Amino acid sequence: MTKTLPDVHTRAEVIAEALPFMQRYDQEVVVIKYGGHAMGNKAAAEDFAEDVVLLELQGVKPIVVHGGGPQIGKMLDKLGIRSEFQGGLRVTDAATVEIVEMVLAGSINKQIVGWLSAEGGKAIGLCGKDGNMVMARKLSRTVRDPDSNIEREVDLGFVGDPHKVDRSVLDAVLKAELIPVLAPVAIGEDGQTYNVNADTFAGAIAGAMKAKRLLLLTDVPGVLDKDKNLIPQLTVDQCRELIADGTVSGGMIPKIETCIYAIEQGVEGVVILDGKVPHAVLLELLTEHGAGTLITP
Repeated sequence: MTKTLPDVHTRAEVIAEALPFMQRYDQEVVVIKYGGHAMGNKAAAEDFAEDVVLLELQGVKPIVVHGGGPQIGKMLDKLGIRSEFQGGLRVTDAATVEIVEMVLAGSINKQIVGWLSAEGGKAIGLCGKDGNMVMARKLSRTVRDPDSNIEREVDLGFVGDPHKVDRSVLDAVLKAELIPVLAPVAIGEDGQTYNVNADTFAGAIAGAMKAKRLLLLTDVPGVLDKDKNLIPQLTVDQCRELIADGTVSGGMIPKIETCIYAIEQGVEGVVILDGKVPHAVLLELLTEHGAGTLITP
């Protein structure tokens, strides 16, 4: 009995230290984008589900947005549907968008709902099409030809960009004390289904809900400087400078652009953090240590 007391006391102290952070996020919306390799790891998935359920039980209003690129790729390969890429982006034709919707709004979405239910949470799986929650426009992109150095517009098919969010469905779900789990599939004004980048989708949801925090769980520790060291905190202006001088490049640029957009829409802070770290969400929200890069106005 004596041997267990120090550990019990330590745990009690940790819980007590979390109190001011719990008060900070009480009844506040926190949007969590979940994806990457953490999604495919059972232990990491269980940690994530525990974190989200605990947050909901202590008064936070979590909204989960998930990706699923690797799972979509596997299903396309399984069905013998070849993917074409333009400028690093998957061209989503009519056959592909069917599979995208099936995987994202179907199997992955319900799997996450199941994980949350297994930890005692009450979750509901939705996508942007439900209740016209997210309306999308066809995304247009240009790529630079490496030989001629000329920019040309590429047709990405049914890839969309969110332009309107109706929060009424989410308000109703949160009022019912359910955890919404959202697949980044949206509808166009023409009734067509569009595949939306999960980070962009999460940013649009966070902005519409005036979230206290948007957490982007990724496969890297956060934003890194030129020496590959973690930058713990940045302002929007500093983010723009890092993009301009090339410190931030590649796939991190659209993530940073999502952060900037969300903050301009009224989100108090956005965090880019490593989803593979055990209980990364709790570390970020309920301790003073943080778990990634915090971006503020």
